[in-house]
Amino acid sequence: MQVENLQLGDTKKLQTALALYMVIAWRINRLMRLGRTLPDLPADLLFEADEWRAAFILNKKPPPKAVPMANTVIRLIAQLGGFLGRKGDGEPGAKTLWLGMRDIAVFVQGTRCACEIESAG
Repeated sequence: MQVENLQLGDTKKLQTALALYMVIAWRINRLMRLGRTLPDLPADLLFEADEWRAAFILNKKPPPKAVPMANTVIRLIAQLGGFLGRKGDGEPGAKTLWLGMRDIAVFVQGTRCACEIESAG
């Protein structure tokens, strides 16, 4: 489809998609930068409780009772996206965080839906 052939509805859809992708890219970049520069931040400043708990559960680790450090959660999320975390690997990048956050979002949405179904019936 060429640019001059775009219909008004197609332009609106494209603008909506770009806006959504910009928000997602901003959050991933923010997590990546804060994990590197301020690794000792509490995770609840960057993640909802369901999100950081999901990072532990999906990595088959028991969630801690206290709020963990942000960098710990960021590395767990990146491991879901393929980050290996070896000694010489450095810090996780945008792609592994994006892939891991996708899994976290699906898991959190699924558990919330399951809770709603359980409470409804």
